[in-house]
Amino acid sequence: MAIEQPTGQAKGPRKRQARVAEVLRVERLTPHMIRVVLGGEGLESFDCGEFTDHYVKLLFPPPGAPYGHPVDPDHAQETYERDLWPVTRTYTVRRWDAPARELTIDFVYHGDEGLAGPWAIGAEPGHRIAFFGPGGAYAPDPAADWHLFVGDESALPAIAAALERVPAGVPARVFAEVEDASEEQPLVSPGDLAITWVHRHGPQATTEIAEAVKGAELPVGAVHAFVHGDAGFVKEVRHHLRAERGVPREALSISGYWRRGRSEEGWRAEKPDWNREVERDEAALTT
Repeated sequence: MAIEQPTGQAKGPRKRQARVAEVLRVERLTPHMIRVVLGGEGLESFDCGEFTDHYVKLLFPPPGAPYGHPVDPDHAQETYERDLWPVTRTYTVRRWDAPARELTIDFVYHGDEGLAGPWAIGAEPGHRIAFFGPGGAYAPDPAADWHLFVGDESALPAIAAALERVPAGVPARVFAEVEDASEEQPLVSPGDLAITWVHRHGPQATTEIAEAVKGAELPVGAVHAFVHGDAGFVKEVRHHLRAERGVPREALSISGYWRRGRSEEGWRAEKPDWNREVERDEAALTT
């Protein structure tokens, strides 16, 4: 997930302490997925693991900023005008190795546009980056009869982390949308895992992943569902699960991470309206 936002709304006394991590290793998982492993002294007191969708907010200089990495957000906000303040990209923690103090983050690379992808493609051991976090809210419910995961590339790190926490033998059904077969990556789980890969064959939004979920024969029993990614299919899948499959609201972890055809700033501005649409749909289902 990557949503850009200013690190603060106004200059003031409330400040968050940014950590600084150092690049240890970089690996190209697929043509468009880059894995960066971070470490260093800045992770000495870092900890996460309660949730499988833990995330950190990486700090980047905006275009034209007179400073580089690692960003000092306090200094930037005290020194420069708002349009030169650092911006954040929110990324899922793919893995946290506490004994080794290593933080793994997978980046989707779409070319030279943006901030995080180009940084990841150029990352080398010794490079440093500042970040806030972690946050998080979801982990697979061990009491569920089965688990459903629906997402695109932006959700794959969280899906992969969650699959590792599904109890042994419990059904786990994954519907994952990627560009094409070259973007498929190994997913493993102690659970009874079945994966449906949906290929876009291009950059445009499709309804194929939603249609795949709608047409699937799914396990019976109480499900715990995780549906994240492009807002278009997320909303459609959510409606299907609630209206046609009867999945209780409390059994759903659902969010539109981003929206195709929108800049990150544009989607951030539109997302409150999208959330209200979802709430109206929910209200219609329960009346």
